[in-house]
Amino acid sequence: MTLRSTLEFGDDADNVRYDENTSQIWVGYGSGGLGVVEEGTKAGEIPLGSHPESFQLEHSGSRVFVNVPKEFGVAVVDRKKDAVVSKWGLDRTAANYPMALDEGDARLFVSCRLPSRLVVLDTNSGRVVAKLPVVGDADDVFFDSSRHLVYVIGGEGAVDIFWMHDPNHYEHIGRTKTAAGARTGLFVSGLDRLFVAVPHRGSQTAKLLVYEVKRSAQ
Repeated sequence: MTLRSTLEFGDDADNVRYDENTSQIWVGYGSGGLGVVEEGTKAGEIPLGSHPESFQLEHSGSRVFVNVPKEFGVAVVDRKKDAVVSKWGLDRTAANYPMALDEGDARLFVSCRLPSRLVVLDTNSGRVVAKLPVVGDADDVFFDSSRHLVYVIGGEGAVDIFWMHDPNHYEHIGRTKTAAGARTGLFVSGLDRLFVAVPHRGSQTAKLLVYEVKRSAQ
């Protein structure tokens, strides 16, 4: 690989997304905003007030949903207006870091650590439609659209699996043990695989756990 260019966005750039519709790259950075990159140059910045964690782009719309833990909720950004257009609360839960989007059913999955809950929001209204106990220290969430499953990876040492009966009703159908501190992962739908990274801790060696998803869609 060859370094083509370097763009400064301040400290703690933490998340990157690619907008296939516009070929823009979106960057969440530590001093509190989203940066936009076009053709290798900075095209704009949208202030959020505090550090953004996970964020998701709509593909059929112009919104960006951003976890902003210090604001105790989710900021909604309009990509056409380059501005925050709404803020949604999380019904007395906090420390919201990971997020996944089910655009087809207009549902946003936000996992919180205080207390440990999976919060499901209606993206048409911002209303909380479900709130479920979940593994502690969650740091990654994935939605499996082919099976209507939600996978939550937590540093407590497990992956929780929820089945969507319909957009307003969810059932906890299983918990798979991983390892202490294993909270970062990747779900690859085309491979039916969930990858979970295990960190080195004391006698625990660093490794990559690979899970095959076998449950068929309901």
